[in-house]
Amino acid sequence: MDVKILQLCIQKDRNAQRHLYDAIYPKLHFICKRYLKAREDQEEAMADAFMTIFTKLDQLKDSNAFHAWSKRIMVNQCLAYLKKKVDFEITIDENQSEISLTNWEFADSLEMEDLMGLLEKIPDGCKTIFNLFVVEGFSHKEIAEELNISVGTSKSQLNVAKTKLQDLVNVYYFSKAN
Repeated sequence: MDVKILQLCIQKDRNAQRHLYDAIYPKLHFICKRYLKAREDQEEAMADAFMTIFTKLDQLKDSNAFHAWSKRIMVNQCLAYLKKKVDFEITIDENQSEISLTNWEFADSLEMEDLMGLLEKIPDGCKTIFNLFVVEGFSHKEIAEELNISVGTSKSQLNVAKTKLQDLVNVYYFSKAN
């Protein structure tokens, strides 16, 4: 992000804030949609994230880190919203075998848009943990700490998400070929 724009935003320049908003809105909205299904929830989380960005921008030490910093704010805002509404605790099935992401035959051919559509069809808890682990690169320990759940619950939720996604891929992509 342009250092001048960031400096003007810190000085509360409305034109610079609008420029910044327009520049990063698509990226942040895409992140938000990965976590929150309802449009109203997305709008609320986006507004709160931008409020945080504009009020805490003066705390950003390195302007080169702006995109990662703003992304983290968006993820944190979505997680805060989900913590109020989603029960991340599920029954852990010890007999359920863990599915490796590398075993997904469809992984190379599945477009991001397709994956986003499939993610909308799985429960919020599973979707959130899938996003944090697979997309954001969090460890199960970090997820557990962030969501106040056990590491086992994080692993179980991820496994459920992968199983449900595999089932959805089989239904929507492979059954149509037959």
